[in-house]
Amino acid sequence: VEVKESGGGSVQAGGSLRLSCDASGSSYSSYCMGWFRQAPGKEREGVASIERDGRTNYRDSVKGRFTISKDNTKNTLYLQMDSLKPEDTGTYYCAACLGLSSVWTMDFGKAGQGTRVNVSS
Repeated sequence: VEVKESGGGSVQAGGSLRLSCDASGSSYSSYCMGWFRQAPGKEREGVASIERDGRTNYRDSVKGRFTISKDNTKNTLYLQMDSLKPEDTGTYYCAACLGLSSVWTMDFGKAGQGTRVNVSS
């Protein structure tokens, strides 16, 4: 599945952003999908994943603040990010995932160019 991320930007701590990921080539309904991020100078880390049946998984640091969802009719994946913290700064990518555990194992497919999120204190 080919993806394209959008929706990033600069916000102050406590603010919100909603990231979108548009797909082409295949339907989201056929895949586990997820988000991962990479902060400057750090390794990539999984953020959230959503299975075909709608079950979700999150890394501990974003639980209660981020919500992953998808609209199969629009073939779009979302990441609603609330109560943003400076440590959420980074480039966010979406991709198909092997399963919900991909949040920890980083078993993701090919991502797009990513969308940058900058959270200032």
